[in-house]
Amino acid sequence: MLSAAQNNLFLELQSRRESNARSYPRRIPIAIAEADGIYVKDVEGRSYIDCLAGAGTLALGHNHPVVIEAIRKALEEKRPLHALDLATPIKDEFVEQLFASLPAEFAQRARIQFCSPSGSDAVEAAIKLVKTATGRRSMLAFQGGYHGMTHGSLSLMGNVKPKTDVANLMPDVHFLPYPYSYRCPFGVGGEQGHRIGSAYIERLLDDPECGVVAPAGMIVEIVQGEGGVIPAPDEWIREMSRITKKNKIPLIVDEVQTGLGRTGRLYAFEQAGIVPDVIVLSKAIGGTLPLAVIVYREELDAWAPGAHAGTFRGNQLAMAAGTATLRFITENRLAERAEVRGSRLMALLRDIQRQSTGIGEVRGRGLMIGVEIVDKEQECDQLGAYPAHPELADRIQQECIKRGLILELGGRHGSVVRFLPPLTVTDEQINQIADIFSEAVAQAEKALLGRREVYG
Repeated sequence: MLSAAQNNLFLELQSRRESNARSYPRRIPIAIAEADGIYVKDVEGRSYIDCLAGAGTLALGHNHPVVIEAIRKALEEKRPLHALDLATPIKDEFVEQLFASLPAEFAQRARIQFCSPSGSDAVEAAIKLVKTATGRRSMLAFQGGYHGMTHGSLSLMGNVKPKTDVANLMPDVHFLPYPYSYRCPFGVGGEQGHRIGSAYIERLLDDPECGVVAPAGMIVEIVQGEGGVIPAPDEWIREMSRITKKNKIPLIVDEVQTGLGRTGRLYAFEQAGIVPDVIVLSKAIGGTLPLAVIVYREELDAWAPGAHAGTFRGNQLAMAAGTATLRFITENRLAERAEVRGSRLMALLRDIQRQSTGIGEVRGRGLMIGVEIVDKEQECDQLGAYPAHPELADRIQQECIKRGLILELGGRHGSVVRFLPPLTVTDEQINQIADIFSEAVAQAEKALLGRREVYG
């Protein structure tokens, strides 16, 4: 068992001083003192495998040498640390590297806006951009989507709980069905489910009495992250691209968590072979430091000077670290590596599923993987999907932490265990992750089964 004296001291101080909105420490009760690669060490000296990785921010893990060197070089050369949106050599190098990583047909006619350093603000910028460019007011979003916690981005969120106590969110947001095959909104699942969804959306937009005024934009995640690690089928993504083009609706792809190799492609939209109108980037793009941008078709650049700003949009160290990270990912083909390593991890997790009584589905792309935890003692639906089991998911997470593995929960009812290891994860580390998870699942299921037998 974990001796938690020092960890508890820091957690107590945090509880006393920080707001009630803090979240991760409630489920991951450790205080981190050191970090290196995929490993972190708490204040008591215990080591953990970090499969949260800053919610996908740490593409190269903690304190990667190329990131440290880029930061050190900028400091030694006395580069500006903060430059608003003024031109600098560091910024120019970052933009060059970023545009070179994007599909040529998009990058050749693209513009970039640096935002306040969070994905939420980049989403806010994207909303303002398409509303300004189109002169329209409504937005299309998807059930299960997550785009941030600021006022406008929160309005686009599928999860109603964080929105319940916040009055007067951005109006004219219309939620569409997302292709979640395990819990298909149309009750059919598979290919038929996502095709029905595409047809529904197209007919909705073609209907003059659908109740939705001409949309300013559609925002979508290629793989829903917080919504439960749900990958959209390539055909469905291509249909969304076709439908939005047909209706002259700018398509915004939120790559905050999927961008820079996470899903087995440098950008998740590339797998479907589409080119969006707007790309939202944050997390990994700053090389572990705060940075957020939107990149978009130049035809949308109807903003007046100062239409979107942010004091810390000139974070030079983040641009230097981001350039180094992006270069390392592309030169070392880490996106392809993520696809291979992710397939290996999913295969191991499916082996665990076959021995488990509480795993409903293993899914994901690349190194963005979710394991949906369900209650198989309850009745399944017509698709064979069982009810979510958040209590078991929470127990599995805690058993993992006891064994030195940090994972996070997400999805409906917090019942999806999420795996977001660095792209540099090795086969040996994947084996360790799977072994710990297997032990944790077995122990959690045994504990809950024993309790049910006692209390009936």
